[in-house]
Amino acid sequence: MERICVEMLFFSALLLVDAAYCAQGRYAHKLLNDLMENYSTALRPVDDTDKTLNVTLQVTLSQIKDMDERNQVLIAYLWIRQTWNDAYLKWNKDEYDGLEVIRIPSSLVWRPDLVLYNKADDDSSGPVDTNVVLRYNGEITWDAPAITKSSCVVDVSYFPFDSQQCNLTFGSWTYNGNQVDIAMGMDSGDLSDFVENVEWECHGMPATKNVIMYGCCSDPYPDITYTVLLQRRSSFYIFNLLLPCFLISFLAPLGFYLPADSGEKVSLGVTVLLALTVFQMMVAESMPPSESVPLIGKYYVATMTMITASTSLTIFIMNIHFCGAEAKPVPYWAKVLIIDYMSKIFFVYEVGESCASPFGKSEESEPFIRKHNKNLKEKPKGAPPPCCPDDEKPAAFHLTFNPCVYCSCRGNGGILGCDPKLVWNVEYIANCFREQKATCLKVAEWKKIAKVMDRFFMWIFFIMVFLMSILIIGNAP
Repeated sequence: MERICVEMLFFSALLLVDAAYCAQGRYAHKLLNDLMENYSTALRPVDDTDKTLNVTLQVTLSQIKDMDERNQVLIAYLWIRQTWNDAYLKWNKDEYDGLEVIRIPSSLVWRPDLVLYNKADDDSSGPVDTNVVLRYNGEITWDAPAITKSSCVVDVSYFPFDSQQCNLTFGSWTYNGNQVDIAMGMDSGDLSDFVENVEWECHGMPATKNVIMYGCCSDPYPDITYTVLLQRRSSFYIFNLLLPCFLISFLAPLGFYLPADSGEKVSLGVTVLLALTVFQMMVAESMPPSESVPLIGKYYVATMTMITASTSLTIFIMNIHFCGAEAKPVPYWAKVLIIDYMSKIFFVYEVGESCASPFGKSEESEPFIRKHNKNLKEKPKGAPPPCCPDDEKPAAFHLTFNPCVYCSCRGNGGILGCDPKLVWNVEYIANCFREQKATCLKVAEWKKIAKVMDRFFMWIFFIMVFLMSILIIGNAP
């Protein structure tokens, strides 16, 4: 019996709730019909036409969909809340069973014509036509989502370490400040529901109210400007643009360390230059055409200039390396400065040469050159004259490559006679060997000068690359 009573009470409560809802629904229908009986959406809902209608605006930034730097357009997803009082949509809640709030389509009521002044979209549609919340005291709240495309002046001077400030300016398109005044719901945009962007960080959205007097009219025109403060996440560009350029730029000094006989020194410089050109084109495609060169663009231009200079110096040094036997002898100052001193500073030694023995200071190198030059001036014609007295000639015949080869033959009564023509031929062969050795020594000296210059410019360009990278990164804000 008790169970039956409990069930009856429960069903009675449900019936009372349903009846209440049905009654409230009937009152809502009656209220809507009463409110819309003589209502017009064409005029401002004020009792006195000279009275100003106050509209409170509050913007919530939900997501930054895209920042198009090249076209200078910011695409954002916003929630826009507008609140105002309608003098013709009030009722006594006691007459409608205590009904305080109703939700009706926004197209049934008057709405402020607030638009985004710096809109960059061809589509003229505004916020979505969602329902409005109408209270018994005439207060209307309209929450509507909107995807906005606004123009934004993009400064890429410090790309990829740049920060941008994009403005969202809202105001009435037809009403002046004496008719519709705009007030800020908060001192800044709401970021509580902001969805993080993979490329940009939002550091705030301060709001300011401006009152502008145009030249055409004497009435004030208020607007509210929200400034979106954006900071680019630079890690993506560091690993994909800056770091490859930094590593490629270090290949340019290594071109000086490459042996000249490999034949790839100039090819390496040209290949590095082409690689940097490709990275430069990738940056230029994403940046807006402007007079301000991005920071990464300056780094690329400086690196390409350095690689061009290194390639030019490589061609000059290779010309010294392959100068050949026709070249002039190495000047004395070059021997002292480059071969004697700079080679020790940069640890440039030939095979078999120690750091204590200077290059080209062998026991026979200088006498060979002097004897070769003397023999070139005094060519023997016919029978060779004796070069020393007969009493100083050796007792036996032997051949030598000394200048006094004629003394090695005893012409009168020796153990072995000596043909003058044979002796002249032997002397000619000896002179050829001396000339070849002097030429090889001269070519080796020029090659060592080229090698020392290679090592010198390699360290110079390594220092330049390092300092240039530090200066570029140091200029980042």
